[in-house]
Amino acid sequence: MTTIAGSKRWLIVLGTVIMQMGLGTIYTWSLFNAQLVSKFGWELSSVSITFSITSFALAFATLFAGKLQDRLGLRRLTAAAGIMLGLGLIFSSQARSLPMLYLLAGVVVGYADGTAYITSLSNLIKWFPKNKGLISGVSVGAYGTGSLLFKYINGSLIDSAGVSNAFLYWGLMVMAMIVIGSMLVREAPVAVQVQAAPGSAAPSTAGVSGAAVSAAAKDYTVKEMLRTKEAYLLFVVFFTACMSGLYLIGVVKDIGVQLAGLNIATAANAVAMIAIFNTAGRLILGALSDRMSRLKLVSATLLVTAIATLTLSYATLSYGLFFTCVAAIAFCFGGNITVFPAIVGDFFGLANHSKNYGIVYQGFGIGALSGSFVAAFLGGFKPTFTVIGLLCILACILAVSLKPPVQKQAREKGISLKPSRRTA
Repeated sequence: MTTIAGSKRWLIVLGTVIMQMGLGTIYTWSLFNAQLVSKFGWELSSVSITFSITSFALAFATLFAGKLQDRLGLRRLTAAAGIMLGLGLIFSSQARSLPMLYLLAGVVVGYADGTAYITSLSNLIKWFPKNKGLISGVSVGAYGTGSLLFKYINGSLIDSAGVSNAFLYWGLMVMAMIVIGSMLVREAPVAVQVQAAPGSAAPSTAGVSGAAVSAAAKDYTVKEMLRTKEAYLLFVVFFTACMSGLYLIGVVKDIGVQLAGLNIATAANAVAMIAIFNTAGRLILGALSDRMSRLKLVSATLLVTAIATLTLSYATLSYGLFFTCVAAIAFCFGGNITVFPAIVGDFFGLANHSKNYGIVYQGFGIGALSGSFVAAFLGGFKPTFTVIGLLCILACILAVSLKPPVQKQAREKGISLKPSRRTA
């Protein structure tokens, strides 16, 4: 056990990072929108909704990924997901209709991506129970790095081989990355999942005095979690945090052209901007969340996002102001995606983490679809950002008031419980 929990777990980190980089390449989708419109004559709004379908399928897959992992094991499941994702992209190169594109690049790719994403992320968190925020940042930071790297790879492929062939080569590369990464990972034994460093408390019980530790260490099943109001409030906050980032990612290039008056080449740089700040947010805020209240950190990011989205809606956008708002939203979105797995672990334990987080993670998929639907209903980017900004203010208030359910249990039992600074 010492060998596994020591040097070999860093090999598991490497495998997870390789997989997450491959999975994160779907964030380059906005590069394909205009090219597909030009080639097939489809409406931009119809093409861009593909990414919303991908994101929804990704989130939906997390509901079942934990059970599939129990049956197949982590290595087999993630390898199969990598093959499925690669084939979805490869066959997308032959798509000649929007329904086929939605099925292949949307449903198939998204479902495979979500399956590998949630299981590999949850497994890595279990290997490092004392540093959930930091290690989550490493994992989902790799996801963001993949989008940055493939911004240039996919952009080059589109220019040199055409948009359809770009799907083919993209699929082959991503399939290889995820399958290779899956060979390096190993499932965390139960003993490692609950292990804490000598002389210190586990993260979810930090600051909790003696008699309260057993209550704070409770591992909730999905059914038990769903009986708590905190699960639904976390869902609302996560949904709002995801809606802003996912809507922006899917249409950022087009926003730069239409709202900021940028040329297509300059606006395309916003894709790289999102990838850079998305990754930075994951790494910086993930590490920071191990040292301060995670929920207060989320509240701050939601407030910043509200300011940025309302600026996009009401301000006259210059080059600098546009990219500042994009960077702020991407940074906060990346941070929230990183911090929330740790929050779910803090609130509901690690034993059933992939299943519990899979429930909360549905906010990701619904948030992805909601942005597109709001835009279609209200008829443009600006009113959509207004709605998102107001929702972020509401979610900010909710996040400030949230407390882990264990504190309520402890009060009911008459136990004096000092909240962890990470979840207070």
